[in-house]
Amino acid sequence: MIRVLIERHIAETLEDAYEQRARKVLQQAVSEPGFISGETLSDRHDPNHRITMANWRSEADWDRWFHSEERRQLMSELVPMMDREEIITVLEQSAV
Repeated sequence: MIRVLIERHIAETLEDAYEQRARKVLQQAVSEPGFISGETLSDRHDPNHRITMANWRSEADWDRWFHSEERRQLMSELVPMMDREEIITVLEQSAV
């Protein structure tokens, strides 16, 4: 299993519109092969900073979703609402 950390920063005044569209992205991801679970958190010190933690069965499953046409279309609605590029980090459990 891997975890994918996705950080996004929403442009001022677009929080509500962002939340609606971000929910669509997560709803679609849930139905993708290999998706296990996910949650989105808000930064207490920066309300426009969102962090999504998603658990995937494998990096191949994540890559398939990341490069899919469905995600590309959904992200085309989200990207204009962000004032920074999203940051994606793929994590795996340490052997230590």
